Amino acid sequence: MGHNGIQFSGVWKKFAKGEKFDSLRDLIPSMAKWLVSGNHRGELRQREFWALKDVSFDVHGQALALIGPNGSGKSTALKLLSGILKPDRGEVHVRGRLGALIELGAGFHPDLTGRENIYLNGTILGMKKAEITRKFDEIVEFSGIGEFIDTPVKRYSSGMYARLGFSVAAHIDPEVLLVDEVLSVGDYHFQQKCFDKMRDFVRKGTTLVFVSHNMAAVSGLCKTALLLKHGVPVFLGDVAGAIQKYYSFYEEETSNDNIELAEVRLRTAAGEERDVFDPGECVVLEVKLKALQDLRNAHAALLIHTVDGQLVFDTATSRLLNNRPLELKKGETATVAFTLDMNLRSGVFLMGFNISSEIDVPGQYIYYNGCVKRVVMSREQKANGIVHLNPRAELTLG
Repeated sequence: MGHNGIQFSGVWKKFAKGEKFDSLRDLIPSMAKWLVSGNHRGELRQREFWALKDVSFDVHGQALALIGPNGSGKSTALKLLSGILKPDRGEVHVRGRLGALIELGAGFHPDLTGRENIYLNGTILGMKKAEITRKFDEIVEFSGIGEFIDTPVKRYSSGMYARLGFSVAAHIDPEVLLVDEVLSVGDYHFQQKCFDKMRDFVRKGTTLVFVSHNMAAVSGLCKTALLLKHGVPVFLGDVAGAIQKYYSFYEEETSNDNIELAEVRLRTAAGEERDVFDPGECVVLEVKLKALQDLRNAHAALLIHTVDGQLVFDTATSRLLNNRPLELKKGETATVAFTLDMNLRSGVFLMGFNISSEIDVPGQYIYYNGCVKRVVMSREQKANGIVHLNPRAELTLG
């Protein structure tokens, strides 16, 4: 390992489903049975399951994203890295001063003021009193709640609570930093401050492990990602590839006997295939399809949605080709290419392709929905909103 970093080597971690003990009368027989059975940490007992299965990754002085659906083992991995949990198999090694932004404000006492909780929480996170005093003004300024710093935190809103918790944790100068969904707290401006702070850590060579369902934040912060599903590592590599795979979990597979998609490409106007583009860049969705039976009056459509399902844009070949339908005999192929300028904000969008057609029976339609996942990145966000209109402004005095 280098000066700072993480080694996660062949790690397995198990938990029990719903095992509770309401009294010593229940607990003692259960413990005795476990001891007599000679069960080892690496074996599953009844009602146990693997939360992580043979997970490995190394990261040193860079940012790695851990992504995956709920229940995939991301938070378990962070707890193993922070020392809260121990692996049942494999090894976890962390070198360097560790900071964990996992549960903001976990060490706060509701009856203490914000000022008192800065010292309490900072001490829990491993800071010396002199260090906290030296950074106190900076912590308060970053949190943006200076006028309430001598108010008991039980009177804070959830946003204020999270702001102070992040601000304390972000000022411990870690060499290894674990981050779990903290960029979802607070308002837009505070989220941007959090994001900028994370990027500053990465620029300084901090080893960062970042867990989030916000794929825009993931793509803007990390170059590599580990994708987990049901505790199993599915993909480790380029962040765009990981995001593409992540959204494939949610695709609706529509099978039919009418068409077959031979190839789906997302590329630039020059022909370069990729999944990450800048706002305003020209993008081509190219789909090669094969008719498995005669098609008449067929029309292909392009749809763009946000990740939460909001329709952003849709169009169809019937509107672009003067209502000229696509006519194919069984076995024939065709290629449909949609070209458009992606004037969208920084973020993640789902680009969908579908085709509908009258077949031999009037009113019968085929429907195929193949989503292409797309990440729009912009490190310099000029404006807010769903679209990116490449804003420019001039100021003239006098």
